Amino acid sequence: MAELGVNVAGLRLRNPFLLASGIWGESGISLAGAYRAGAGGVITKSIGAAPREGYPNPTVETYGTWGLLNAMGLPNPGIDEYPKEVEAARASGAPVIGSVFAGTADEFGRLAERMAALGVVALELNLSCPHAEGFGTEVGGTPAEVERIVEEVVDRVSVPVIAKITPNTTDVAALAMAAERGGAAAVSAINTVRALALDVRLRRPVLAHGLGGLSGPAIKPVGLACVWQIYEKVTIPVVGVGGIASGRDALEYVMAGARAVEVGTAVAVEGAGVFERLGRELASLLDELGIARLEDAVGVAHESRSNAASAAADISKAR
Repeated sequence: MAELGVNVAGLRLRNPFLLASGIWGESGISLAGAYRAGAGGVITKSIGAAPREGYPNPTVETYGTWGLLNAMGLPNPGIDEYPKEVEAARASGAPVIGSVFAGTADEFGRLAERMAALGVVALELNLSCPHAEGFGTEVGGTPAEVERIVEEVVDRVSVPVIAKITPNTTDVAALAMAAERGGAAAVSAINTVRALALDVRLRRPVLAHGLGGLSGPAIKPVGLACVWQIYEKVTIPVVGVGGIASGRDALEYVMAGARAVEVGTAVAVEGAGVFERLGRELASLLDELGIARLEDAVGVAHESRSNAASAAADISKAR
């Protein structure tokens, strides 16, 4: 059977499937449950410096099998209340990646120090939530901002730093390059895509906040395109996020350049058992394609494209 273990920014994972931030990540018990169900690692809910209730209901709209629209508003218990949750998750043996959000580079740095002290194996910086006012995309929407925040955090912690960047920009690769310049060990792409749903009878947005973020299978082509573009511009590892619901989805991301993938909406829909299914499907597909190790598939679509272009050029010259 094909080997699914991967190395991402110095972290050795038993498989490439990470529980995405925001899904089951507030409770240490649920993080541990995702790992026991087959995830290669888990990412906490994005945690801030202080407790935050988030937006009022309704906060989620479901679109059948193709996606979720949400505007939660980054609800979380705050860093003071979170150590026991990380401890519970770590007790399961899970590699725990701590996700943090903040409104300034200095606040990111101080919060990252506290999260790193809890024993997480890496940090993911939420620079990309599309609907939380004063956070996410609003502080990580330009290369200069991303570089400044990442550099501040990297200077303060010794664990690998992963910058989660937004697709709601004109140049996602520029944000990834800025993260690399700032010292990030990896980038994850993407977060949800800014979106809106309207209730025509009530004549107002469906979500209480109005604008939200779209996730799930509907955004997979967007996520793939972003990973493809980023892989061609940076040397650090890329973690693919967006619409992964099958082993084939995961392999598409890997062939586009991702070394690992985050799974969110599929967990919300199917439960933690999705990780076992995804691993089984991916291993079977690799065996079918004659690929012995998943790591051998990282970025191969770029190589195939280059080889095809070279062959076409040779044919053209011969004519």
